[in-house]
Parts: sequence; structure tokens; C-alpha cells
Amino acid sequence: MSSPQKMMLKNNSTIMIKSIGVWCLAIFMAISFASFSTVNAQEKTELIADFELSLTEAIQMALANNPEINRALLGTKDSDELVKIAYSEIFPEITSSIDYTRNVEIPVSFLPGEFFGGDPGTLVPVAFGTDNNWQGGFTVSQTLFRGETIIGLSSATIFKTVQQENYRSVSQQIVTQTRIAYYQVLVAKEQLRLQQAQIDRLQQNLSENERRRDAGLVDEYAVLQLRVQLSNQQPLLIEAEYAVLEAYRNLKYVLGLPYQLEFEVLGELNEFDILSDNNGNSANADIKRIDQLNPFTYQEEMLDESFLSQNRGDMRVLDAQLSLKDQEITAIKSRFLPTLSATYNMQWTSAEPDAPTFFENNVRFQTIGINLSLPLFEGFRRVADVQRGQIERKDLEEQYRAATLLAQNEVASSSEDLNMAFETANARKIALQQAQEGYERAQLRFENGLGSQIEVTEAEVQVRQAEVNYAVMVFDYLTAKAQYDLATGVVPLIDTEITE
Repeated sequence: MSSPQKMMLKNNSTIMIKSIGVWCLAIFMAISFASFSTVNAQEKTELIADFELSLTEAIQMALANNPEINRALLGTKDSDELVKIAYSEIFPEITSSIDYTRNVEIPVSFLPGEFFGGDPGTLVPVAFGTDNNWQGGFTVSQTLFRGETIIGLSSATIFKTVQQENYRSVSQQIVTQTRIAYYQVLVAKEQLRLQQAQIDRLQQNLSENERRRDAGLVDEYAVLQLRVQLSNQQPLLIEAEYAVLEAYRNLKYVLGLPYQLEFEVLGELNEFDILSDNNGNSANADIKRIDQLNPFTYQEEMLDESFLSQNRGDMRVLDAQLSLKDQEITAIKSRFLPTLSATYNMQWTSAEPDAPTFFENNVRFQTIGINLSLPLFEGFRRVADVQRGQIERKDLEEQYRAATLLAQNEVASSSEDLNMAFETANARKIALQQAQEGYERAQLRFENGLGSQIEVTEAEVQVRQAEVNYAVMVFDYLTAKAQYDLATGVVPLIDTEITE
């Protein structure tokens, strides 16, 4: 996507983001009112989600409400004002002033007496001035040539580019954080569901074994085994419940939403197939669309540096900072050049005795001046400033080199994680199917008296482990894909659009 298209997408996103922010506020107020109105004589029970949230909506909310996004946006607005300040240097400066003085007593000076026919060596007091004096006018100053002013114009534009690139980089990071936090909620919910399913299976087995015990088919020890296993699983269920609450809280933090706002995220990891374009169900459709916006090919080769430098947010920011530093060094060197300026001055002055009339008996005069200033020696400050600027540029070059190495490492790491997910996905799916089939067979053998409770327990543990492994594998894939998009600098809803 070309730069103009990206900028157009940003502008469209900004309009959309503002509307979403208003929508979020309206939802929060409505929910707060509903919560307040429903709390009466009954005690408040478990919180219930008030609305469902898709991954795309979560990303849009984060772009509208996250504090880091808002700070980056303020930075771009500040750069606009700095551009105006830079351009103000080339415009003339016009000032006006007016001054009025009332002499309560006329100032007196002493002159030699011989000026007035007196004896030599004597002094005669003479009053100089009038009762009322005023002066006013206009002064226009125009810089004709100043090196730093000329270079400052382009520097301000580059600084604006730096802030825009920083805004894009922060947006990419926030989108990635939102995706990962969203997936963490899904995997926490899946682990809670699996833990609850295991407890349900244990409770069902316990109930059936109690009936068999009463019928004399099994002894008390078989029932005791299930009760112990069920007791061991109850704390794990509580831990899974709190893990879901923590995952939702982390997501709300990334979205910039208040913790009191309750919602339900859409998606089911147990039905998400990373090897197929099929959504699995409607809840996963949005996750699949986001996942496929930046396609990844299995065993994809390392991306070249030119691609990363064109797309990575941090590298683009550093590249813009290098250009800005070049302009800064040039501006420092321009301090060795002369400064040429012109001034125009028009003044009115008046002096009157007794009561002031101000605008009577006044005179006007005008002046035009040209000033050429050439700094010859200011110690070694200017030379040191140039050296410092060049050192800072070399530091930016090292940062850019480090960012390049980091980008290549992140792309390689995320690519390996994705490749590993592709290689293990089919095995995880088969293992889950086999574990479910094994559990059903163990349960059937036990019911027919051919198996033991230990076999059923072991089969049940294998089912849960297979289910957890599959859900974690899907979570690892989605997380690695989000990190891969950030590492390559092609992030959904920032650099790519969703097409229906």
C-alpha cells in the first residue's frame, strides 16, 4: 500500500474512531444506569455481560480509547503547531508602542554662568523639558537571511513526519496488544470450560459409581477414588475462574475501558482450525478475517531489510529521526553564516506645556535600517555543537542497526512459532479425537464390567490434556501471528483493510 493510501486509511480510521469513542461512552452510561436500577432489595449476584465484543470492535475501541494512542495523537497535533512556529520566522514582526511622561517638576541642569553673562566659575540652574511628553509609533522587523530559519522550515516538516510515524508505530503496538489480550481471554475461557467439563464428567462418574456401589457392583474404594479426584479438581476450577477475570481486566486496560464495564468476547478456540480457511463457526469468523489480512506462508523465508525498513514502525521512526538530525546538524553549521535583517520605524513625538492635548503639536519621523551581523568568535561552542550533533547521528545509526537486527530476529522467531504450530496442529487434532474415543471406550468397558475405574480416570485425564493442548496450540498460533504482523510492519486495520 502506498503512503497516500495509508494516510487516507488513517484519516478514515480517525473518523471511525471518534464515532466509536462516543458509542463506547453511551454504552457505558447505559450500562451504569441499568446496573443502578436493577440493584434493589435483592443482593447483587454474579455480573452478566451486557454486550458481545468482536475482535475488530475491540481493536477499534483500543484505537479510540487507549491512553498511549491519545498521547501519540497529541504529539501529531503538537507537530502541526511547531510547523506554524517555524513558518512564523519568515514573516515580518510588527510592534507598536506608546509612551507618555508628565513632568511634575521640570528637570534642572546647571550650565556655566558665563553663557548667560555671569561671572566665570559660577553655575546657573536651567530647566530643560516640558510638562507633557509623549512618543509612539510602529516598528517593522524583517529577517532577510538567517540560516537556521531557512533550515528550520524543512526541519519542522520532518519533525511532523516523525510524529506521524510514531503515531503509526504506537497504533501497530496497541493493535497487537489488543489481539494478544483478546486471545488470552479466549484461552482462559477455554481452560475454564474444559475444567468445568472435567468436573462434570467426574460428578457424572461419581453418581454412576454410587449407584453401582449400592447395587453391589463396585466397592467403596472406587467411589472414594472419584471423590478424591473431584476434590482435587475444585481448586483448579476456582483458579481458572480467577484467570478469566484477570484476562478480561487486562483486556479492558488495553482497550482503555473502565473495569466496571462487562462484556463477552466472541470466539471459540476449540473450534478454530488453523489449517483451514473455514471459520469453524460464526464466532470465529472475525478472528479468521483478521488472521488472514497479512497471509503467512509455511516455512516462509526471511524478509529482506528493505521490506522491513519500509513497513516496520520503529525503523520508520528512526529513519525519520535520522533525516531530522541531518537538518539539525545543517542548522548548527549555519550559525557560522551572517544574519541579515531590515527594520522600518515610524514614530510620532510631542512636547507640550501645561494641560496635555496629546495629538496637537506633534511631529513624525521615519527610519529604515539594514543590519548585518557576522559572529566571529564565540569560543568553541559552535564547533562542539556540530560535533555533538554528529555523535548523536551516529547513535541513531546504531539504534537503526539494532532495530534491524531486532526486526530480523522477531520475524524469524514468530515465523518459527507459526511453522511449529502448523506442524503440530494436525497431530493435536488427531490426539484429541483419539483421546475422546479412548474415553468413550473406557467408559463402555467399565459399564460392561470389562474395565476398571482407573482406566476411566486415566482416559478422562488424557481427554482433558488433549483438549488443553489443542486450545493452547491455537492460542500460541494466534499470538505468534499477531507478533509476526507487528514484526513485519503489516498490522490489520492499520496497514491492511478488511474487505467483505
